[in-house]
Amino acid sequence: MNNPADTEAPTDGDAVFSDLRSAQMALLGRAAGGEREVLDVFLDYLRWVVAQKVRGLTEEQARRSLVASETTLAGILHHLMLVERNWFQRIVGGRGSAELELPPSNAEDTWDVPAGATLDSLIADYERECARSRETAARFGLDDVFEHEEVGGLSLRWILVHMIEETARHAGHADILREQTDGRTGDGD
Repeated sequence: MNNPADTEAPTDGDAVFSDLRSAQMALLGRAAGGEREVLDVFLDYLRWVVAQKVRGLTEEQARRSLVASETTLAGILHHLMLVERNWFQRIVGGRGSAELELPPSNAEDTWDVPAGATLDSLIADYERECARSRETAARFGLDDVFEHEEVGGLSLRWILVHMIEETARHAGHADILREQTDGRTGDGD
């Protein structure tokens, strides 16, 4: 069996972990790792959890609103895909919002699932965007600073921690919505 600490995260859009056990072992395998290694594996784990939360659902289940807001499992996937794109392609990568097809600065627009999107396409888009984020972030060090138009300079370290916070918060939302949908709980499988 491979040592999880030696396993490199793929960058081709495939899921980083094949199952819950490999995800958990990757986290444990990096428990004594350096700061960058720990930040990267926790973010990848949370990304994987979010995608797992929607697997096996019907299109209708993924779009069902079960809370007072219009939050849905499909909406969480779409929102997080755009958040990844904003932070890693726009802020870190220096690309323009129009080029990246990002909605205007209204955060509510990031929850609107495109009409023709399927659950499979949403998962694939999210995983592909996460892979692009990994590739972009890998070119920089934790202390590299990127300009944000509202707050000024932000280090890659700050961006990674923020993405862990953002992804973890929505993984929690997805956990609740999935439990309300079909009773499934837990991080994966």
